[in-house]
Amino acid sequence: MEENIYEHSHNISEDEVIKRLETDPKKGLDTEEVKRRQERFGPNLIATKKEKGPIIRFLLQFHQPLIYILLAAALVTALLEEWVDSGVIMGVVLINAAIGFIQESKALKALEALARTMVTEATVIRGGEKQRISAEEIVPGDIVQLQSGDKAPADMRLIRVRDLQVDESALTGESVPVHKKLEVLDEDTVVGDRINMAYASTVATYGHGVAVVVATGTKTEMGRISELISETEQLQTPLTKKIAHFSHVLLYVILSLAALTVVVGILQGQEWLDMFLAAVALAVAAIPEGLPATMSITLAIGVSRMARRRAIIRKLPAVETLGSTTVICSDKTGTLTENQMTVQEIWAGRRSFRVTGSGYDPSGEILLDDEEVNASDFNALMECLRAGVLCNDSRIYEEEEQWKIQGDPTEGALIASGIKGGLSLEAVQKEHPRLDTIPFESEQQYMGTLNEDGSRNTPIAFAKGSLEKILDICDSLMDADGNSVELDADEIMKISDKMASRGLRVIAFAKKEMKGGKESLEHADLESGLTFLGLQGMIDPPRSEAIASVKACHSAGIRVKMITGDHAITASAIARQIGIVSSSKAAQRAQAALTGKELAKVSEEDLPATAEEKDVFARVAPEQKLHLVKALQSRGHVVAMTGDGVNDAPALKRADIGIAMGQAGTDAAKESSDMILTDDNFASIEAAVEEGRGVFDNLTKFIVYILPTNAGQGLVILGAVLANMTLPI
Repeated sequence: MEENIYEHSHNISEDEVIKRLETDPKKGLDTEEVKRRQERFGPNLIATKKEKGPIIRFLLQFHQPLIYILLAAALVTALLEEWVDSGVIMGVVLINAAIGFIQESKALKALEALARTMVTEATVIRGGEKQRISAEEIVPGDIVQLQSGDKAPADMRLIRVRDLQVDESALTGESVPVHKKLEVLDEDTVVGDRINMAYASTVATYGHGVAVVVATGTKTEMGRISELISETEQLQTPLTKKIAHFSHVLLYVILSLAALTVVVGILQGQEWLDMFLAAVALAVAAIPEGLPATMSITLAIGVSRMARRRAIIRKLPAVETLGSTTVICSDKTGTLTENQMTVQEIWAGRRSFRVTGSGYDPSGEILLDDEEVNASDFNALMECLRAGVLCNDSRIYEEEEQWKIQGDPTEGALIASGIKGGLSLEAVQKEHPRLDTIPFESEQQYMGTLNEDGSRNTPIAFAKGSLEKILDICDSLMDADGNSVELDADEIMKISDKMASRGLRVIAFAKKEMKGGKESLEHADLESGLTFLGLQGMIDPPRSEAIASVKACHSAGIRVKMITGDHAITASAIARQIGIVSSSKAAQRAQAALTGKELAKVSEEDLPATAEEKDVFARVAPEQKLHLVKALQSRGHVVAMTGDGVNDAPALKRADIGIAMGQAGTDAAKESSDMILTDDNFASIEAAVEEGRGVFDNLTKFIVYILPTNAGQGLVILGAVLANMTLPI
């Protein structure tokens, strides 16, 4: 059996994959072969790196220069029997150590969270029999059956599919389920475009398929991300770097002054013991023992204030880091956008209509030339909307004042647009009950339904799908008044291209009157003779508050960059609408989205300049997100990184501050982050930055206050020694 089959399994036929894995697509592996492969490849688990024990991790909290000084001060004050001072100093040290230990313990859960995503069950064929087994027992060569609701147990090459759609958002950032096909792909096809593969922890949302396992455990994409997380260095925050530098300088200054005090006193004939005590007194007076406590209190207050603004801080120093941020690298789906597909434009009866509203909320209007219209006045528009509602297997519903979807996101958007046009969902379905369905198939590129036509005895077939396919089966066009006229395919293609250039996902609709008494629908019924009804263009729209927040960030000197797994055209369109990229044509050309495939060709030396120059990156892999963060940091930037998927976890850990989504975020993303947004909203980041800058100002004010006070006490002692006077303190 070929061990490196995974590297090119998308690039060869399914028959060749099966041959190289030495398995049987109908019978699967036999029991003895399974045992041999389990011994050879081990369990299908993501191994977690062995970490330091809790005692060692607690003791390492004291490994800081400022803490050394405080421990020495506590010891000396104890020897001098100043028990209150000694107790206060030790209390401060222990509280800081406890806080650091708790924070680090939480961070270690990231890999455990990632490992949990692999824990599931799978249906496999072994020895010719169907079995339900734990995913841990899966081996390369196993034949796995996938159906709606199943989580993929390993990385697999699909060998049979029927209408299979897979939600890969946690792995790739793709905003809608991916339709799977069996075609052989180019060798350099990125993970997000490998439509003949199913990856561990992704979820089948529709249809079913059969696949052969090509990689398990740490060899999977999830396993590779796990290694990236464990190998990624977690940087110190700007605050901890500044405090560490300050502590070193303070330590050297205090020790130098103490030594000077002893030397000068002895040269003046003083007793060495008195001078030693004077040096100790100077050190204790000069040490700002209140600084760690004040830092913790100030940061804790900042944490509390941010929580009220929907930002939960997991690590205290992250509060100040927000105030130092110079670049925010944001995911697109759900952070800058609503994460709800929305119809924004309809073309029907040779007229273009604009649709207002956002998400699955059916409140909104249909406009023609910016004037609200009654959709029932336009027959073609109403038929297009009716087709979108009837040729549909999903539903939308309101729960806790939020509109949600059960089913495919694109179909949910079509229902919402139909209601905005005045259609009553219950009334339409009652008037046109469904008789039969042809489910969407990737090979056919359309879905069809057969519905009764109210009082008439002539059933109607509705079809929706890709424009190319729908045009191919239509021979006429419905005009605004409902009449059938000549179909101009080139005109419709140009309209569709314009809609797609704005990032809209375009779906075409058609209908056909069938013979009376017909109760079933076949593909042959939809091969020709349909009337083209129109187009509906949809997109996951930007959050309105994100537009203002991006503008505020730019005003504050913070650059915002979009790093997404979604397609380049969609990413560029959203970036223009939000204001990340200028709307001028010249700026658009200069700031065109850079894809993961193009990014892979950029040399390591040129990457920092490219990362700084470009603001939109699309179709990027997890390691590319990590490389972009590193590249920006190498140019001196303090980087905040947002994300919700497992693919974001390595970059979240590496960033100066990692920001995970609280609602849509995976456990791995949350555990790798420093901050969690409870509302998944980019506007909350801007609010948190504002709070972070306030915290930084407060810390600066305290340090400016406390240093002269402590320095004054130390210099009084030093001055007394130099003047050969009685020690005043």
